[in-house]
Amino acid sequence: MLSVLNNRTYRHLFTAQVIALVGTGLMTVALGLLAYELAGADAGAVLGTALAIKMLAYAGVAPVAQAFADRLPRRSLLVALDLVRAAVALCLPFVTEVWQGTPQNSEKNVR
Repeated sequence: MLSVLNNRTYRHLFTAQVIALVGTGLMTVALGLLAYELAGADAGAVLGTALAIKMLAYAGVAPVAQAFADRLPRRSLLVALDLVRAAVALCLPFVTEVWQGTPQNSEKNVR
């Protein structure tokens, strides 16, 4: 089963995919912790909203991204998209309030 890792191209692809999945998992955990920090007891609603928006973005952006992927160099596109994801992750520490929150959330989270 591990013999497929002898193929250099596949090994690089597999390693990149594992790193991307670890990053996605850490981002999900970070979103959960951020939601708890910002909303306390209402963190479930905040996290649910954030993850729903994330899934809607995937569904809405996927067809457009596919159109670009057919016309652009794939490697450059994938690297650029990973850099965009990293930039979004680096913005998380600067979030200080629940911007999609309900009115009772926004009153609680005034700092």
